[in-house]
Amino acid sequence: MGYRQEDLAELAEVSRQTIIAVENNKYNPSLELGMKLAILLKTQVEELFFLDE
Repeated sequence: MGYRQEDLAELAEVSRQTIIAVENNKYNPSLELGMKLAILLKTQVEELFFLDE
C-alpha cells in the first residue's frame, strides 16, 4: 500500500514501535488492532496473521 511505518502507526493509533514489533513477530496484536491493520491494508486478518500449529 506504500505506507511508511509512521503512517500506518498514526492511522492505527499506535506507536511506530508497535508496528515494528508486529512486523518482527515480537508482538501479537489485539483483535482490534489486527482488524484495523487489515482494513488499512485492504486485506483480511487471516492474510496478515495466522496461528502456529
